[in-house]
Amino acid sequence: MTPSTARSSRREFLGGLTGLAATAVAARSSAGQTESVGTRFRIDVHHHIAPPRYIAAIGAARSLQPVSVNWTPAKSLQDMDAAGVATSITSITTPGLWFGDDSAARGLARECNEYGARLVSDFPGRFGMFAAMPMPDVDGTLREMAYALDTLHADGVALFTSYGDRWLGDAAFTPLMEELNRRKAVCFTHPTAPRCCHNLVPDVPDPIIEYGTDSTRSIASLMFSGTSARFPEIRFIFSHAGGAAPFLAERLTRLPLANPLLASRVPNGVLHELERFHYDVAQAAHPMALASLFRLVPISQVLFGTDFPFRTSVDHVQGLAAYGLTASDLRAIEYDNARRLLPHTRGQGQGATPVSPTPQR
Repeated sequence: MTPSTARSSRREFLGGLTGLAATAVAARSSAGQTESVGTRFRIDVHHHIAPPRYIAAIGAARSLQPVSVNWTPAKSLQDMDAAGVATSITSITTPGLWFGDDSAARGLARECNEYGARLVSDFPGRFGMFAAMPMPDVDGTLREMAYALDTLHADGVALFTSYGDRWLGDAAFTPLMEELNRRKAVCFTHPTAPRCCHNLVPDVPDPIIEYGTDSTRSIASLMFSGTSARFPEIRFIFSHAGGAAPFLAERLTRLPLANPLLASRVPNGVLHELERFHYDVAQAAHPMALASLFRLVPISQVLFGTDFPFRTSVDHVQGLAAYGLTASDLRAIEYDNARRLLPHTRGQGQGATPVSPTPQR
C-alpha cells in the first residue's frame, strides 16, 4: 500500500467541429509527429468531451456552470499523445444533461452517448466511454443504461455526486443502484455543486471548494444510507482523490461508534467501504492530496485521471513522477489498475516502455 516516499467561444467551437472525419485526419497527423505508438500506455479515466448537441443544450439553458466549448477530438488526441496516454475514457461534465425536462434529458443523453461511441469506433484503441445518464430521471436512466452498456458497449456509467438536494445514497436512487449492482458495473462519479451551495464564497468558483466537498457528501451518503454495503458489486470511481474524504477519514470512521443505527448500515466498517472504492488523481497529482489518499487506500484502488480539457495530461504525469512512487506503484496507477477494472482497455499499453513526457512550454 505505501509508496516509496510520502482546466473561444461557442461559435468558434461549432465552426471548428465539422465532423469526426475531418478531425481524424488532423489528429492522426499530430499523433505521428509527436511520438510512436509504442510509447503510449497510460489510461486516463477522467477525460471530458463536449459534443455539439451538449454545447447547444447548455446555451439554450443559459447555464452558468463551467464547460469547455472549444473541445475537439483532435485536441484530446494531441494532449494524450504529449503525455503517452494510450486510451482516455470519456465523460460529460457539469452541468450535466437535465435542465428541467425529462424527455429532453433522455434525448440529449442518447445523442451524447452515440457521439461517444462514434469516437470509440473512429479512433480504435484511443477512447472508451462512461455513458451519460439523464438523472435525476431514474426510469430514463435505467433505460439509457441498458442501451449504453448492452448496445454501445460503454465501459460504465457516469453519475454526478448529487442532483438538486439528493446524494447518491438517497432512497429515490435505489432502483438504479440495484441495477448497477446486478451488472457489477463501473460507476464513474463526478462532483458538482448541490442546490444548497452555489457561490457561497465571493469570487471563489464552485469547483475550487464545493466539488471536493460534494464528493465527500456523496461518499458519506452511500456509506451511511447502507447503499454501499447492500450493493457491493458496484465499482465506484470517485474523482479528484475522493475530495475531502481521505482528510476526514477519522471523523467518518468514528461516527458509527456513537450511533448504533449508522453502525448497522456499515456492518464491515467505514474503512472497508473507503478502501474498496476507486479514486482518480485528476486535479490531485500533488503531494498534499496523494499523501492522504495513499495512507487511506491501497495502490490498487488509485487510477490515472487528468480532467482534460480543464487540465493537461502532462500536468498529471509530472505530478505523479515527482511524488517519488516506486516503478511498480506508478505502473499500477497509470495503467495496470485501469486495465483490470475496465475490460475494454486490457489490450492497451501492453509491451510499451513507460517514459516521462517532455514538459510543454
